[in-house]
Amino acid sequence: NTQISGQGLDINKMDVDVLEQIHQMGSLQLVMPQAFAETDCGALADTGRTVVEFNLTGESVELPIMGGKTYNAMTFNGQVPGPTLRVTQGDVVQMTLVIPADEVTGHGNDMHASQMSATYFDSVNPGETSQYCYIAESAGVFKYHCSGVHLAGMDQHVL
Repeated sequence: NTQISGQGLDINKMDVDVLEQIHQMGSLQLVMPQAFAETDCGALADTGRTVVEFNLTGESVELPIMGGKTYNAMTFNGQVPGPTLRVTQGDVVQMTLVIPADEVTGHGNDMHASQMSATYFDSVNPGETSQYCYIAESAGVFKYHCSGVHLAGMDQHVL
């Protein structure tokens, strides 16, 4: 369930010698990288890797903007942008999203660093909590934002 695209091989365009070399090696075994193979928080906690917990609260708040006006914003932990979440490559990321019972709408979370399919990020409704885990395999700086396969108005949350 990764969003990384792969490359296909056209057997009709391959050199016969390459096919024979692959055959002599015992064929090819395609293996999913560990970062994408396991997403169960319990199983990942038992790997011996450092587990970094992130607890986010999705809530709507009124924030001040220029000119003395305010803006109704969808936030993580009451701020825009949300908090910086820092891990070391190879750590297990354990993200918990809480939506307070008095919140007016559901929220979600999509961490681009996870490189997981959007099916993992469903709407978390008011009064609910959701958790997911992944291995921080890809180095870099990544955004995260509200998301949810069944979340009406998700684009509005992101904007």
